[in-house]
Amino acid sequence: MAEVATWSHGLAALAYLLFGLYIFFAWRGGLPGGVLLGAVAISSLWAAVSAANAHEPRAWLGLGAVVLDIARSGAWYAFIIVLSRPLWAGRLRWPAVLAGLVVLFQIGALVFEALFGSEGLPLRPLLAAWLANAIVGLVLVEQLYRGVPANSRWGIKPACLALAAGYTFELYFFADAFLFSRIDEDVWAVRGIAHSLLIPLIALSGNRSPSWTLRMSVSREIVFHSTALAGAGLYLLVIAGAAYYVRYFGGDWGRALQMTLLFAGLVLLGALLFSGGLRAKLRVLISKHLFSYRYDYRNEWLRFTQALSSADRGLDLGQSVIRALSDLVESPGGALWLADAYGSCAMHSRLNHPQLPAVESLQSPFCRFLDERGWILNLEEFRLHPARYEGLVLPEWLAALDDAWLVIPLKTGERLIGFVVLSSPRTPFEIDWEVLDLLKTAQRQAAGYLDRMLAAEALLEARKFDSFNRMSAFVVHDLKNLVAQLSLMLKNAERHRDNPEFQQDMLETVAHVESRMRGLMTQLQEKRSIDPPRVVDLLALLRAVRDHKRGLRPDIDLRLGEVVSCEVTAHPERLERIIGHVVQNALDATGEDGNVSLTLAVPNAQRARVVVEDNGCGMSPEFILERLSRPFQTTKASGMGIGVFETRQYLEEIGGTLRYDSEVGVGTRVTIELPMSRRDP
Repeated sequence: MAEVATWSHGLAALAYLLFGLYIFFAWRGGLPGGVLLGAVAISSLWAAVSAANAHEPRAWLGLGAVVLDIARSGAWYAFIIVLSRPLWAGRLRWPAVLAGLVVLFQIGALVFEALFGSEGLPLRPLLAAWLANAIVGLVLVEQLYRGVPANSRWGIKPACLALAAGYTFELYFFADAFLFSRIDEDVWAVRGIAHSLLIPLIALSGNRSPSWTLRMSVSREIVFHSTALAGAGLYLLVIAGAAYYVRYFGGDWGRALQMTLLFAGLVLLGALLFSGGLRAKLRVLISKHLFSYRYDYRNEWLRFTQALSSADRGLDLGQSVIRALSDLVESPGGALWLADAYGSCAMHSRLNHPQLPAVESLQSPFCRFLDERGWILNLEEFRLHPARYEGLVLPEWLAALDDAWLVIPLKTGERLIGFVVLSSPRTPFEIDWEVLDLLKTAQRQAAGYLDRMLAAEALLEARKFDSFNRMSAFVVHDLKNLVAQLSLMLKNAERHRDNPEFQQDMLETVAHVESRMRGLMTQLQEKRSIDPPRVVDLLALLRAVRDHKRGLRPDIDLRLGEVVSCEVTAHPERLERIIGHVVQNALDATGEDGNVSLTLAVPNAQRARVVVEDNGCGMSPEFILERLSRPFQTTKASGMGIGVFETRQYLEEIGGTLRYDSEVGVGTRVTIELPMSRRDP
């Protein structure tokens, strides 16, 4: 058994070492925590020296193991006594005296055995000392547990259970040795691992007892998975034992039956491990009996927030809200009803729930009850005790849902935006104050997310309409200019209809207007630019603008100077339209005997400059600064006030600039600068 003893005490040394490190980093200066840290450290040294002695026995290792065992006993006595301090007020501290006597007895027995030996004695003092240590330890633990008020025992109970189990093991081991004057090697071999199995219970008490000043936390997830793993291991041991029995007594069919039983056991284990209902029952059992609160609020809130902030696994935000709420109460899913702009709640999302056409008005008695009370409705309780929900009237569609369990109102501020109906849980689930408080807080956060989602959808829809309306306004503005050209042509047709040149100009004008109107209709239908940006010959474009205004008064003076080539990158139709708009504004502001000029200059290799200048009515500085570039602001009786807005917006889009210089009664100068196109050499 030497090898077993080596592994047993070695694993115990490692377990105590890890637990000691955990306590060291969690300790915040409290006396119980400090004494516990010392006891765990000494226990780790004792187990390590015992493992070394079991692997390769040496006299000094054996002596060291015994000395450390005495120190370990004293350290755990000290821990129990420190926990018992509040119970000593006004009484003799006899537990401390008794513990001290036992430690002195152990030391004396060790010295006696070292000096005189005790092999021939009928009662060996060393075994008697360790037997007394176990008995006194049980007495101290019993006094500690009984001295704590019944309503406060919950925190100290796991530690008392662990210490009592350890002293019981010692009592059995040394009582057997004392009675038969020999050490049971099998029991001694597992002594280390037996004591290390008590660590989780002590850690649990540390987590439950703030007075120890330890920031210890036992993860519910670890406890859940550890319990599930231990249960699976126990299940496999039972199946293996049954299979061995079948094989041993099964004769020729034994091996075949063994393999069949093992395979069936593994399949059943897999089905149980992947069963949501079984996991839910295990989680509820652990929460009820191992933790002070039903939920690990930190983990629950992190998981809930993560589910809302990142709709994943193919779920939209509504389904994520259902999943987040249902996971809090072990429900498989449910359905979400959200209110629309007309005050009607319709099913927005569902998870493991059938589609329902039910629509509930926010003014219905049911929704008013949810809005005014803000209660979470337990439909099972309502069916058994309807008087507790005085004033509640269930809609027919909800009353007909046999699987409906909880109705959670979704309120943001003081406004009801919808509700969630959760299905019956996978396992019986008690709805108490803690569950209700958690659900109320969770629904507030979920309602905030959903309200922002609805606001974002409404804003997106409004922006779509705004974009469409703005584009429609631009199109109408261009149509107005085209209609003005047609009107002018019809006005002059009476006088010049027999003039061949006028007829040719009229045909060209009609063709141009028809092409522009067709392009505008296409743009309006497809809600996009007609053509992509490309290199545009600015000289040809300015000539086209002048030609399209031919026949209007005054004539446009096109000044190209020495510029022989000028190319920019733009949408040809849009650029022609906005320059034509600026020219048209100049014509409208100038009398028939006035002057309008269109000038092109290239001040450098990066920019082209187009200047439209007139000597018309002009504009005030205040109008240019405050109203000119704003949409729907105009001084013209028939104007729409969006031409300048569109011009500035488009020029900024392609990297250009627009500047107005004007004086009332003198005229206006409009300067447009455009980036030159860069061609690859």
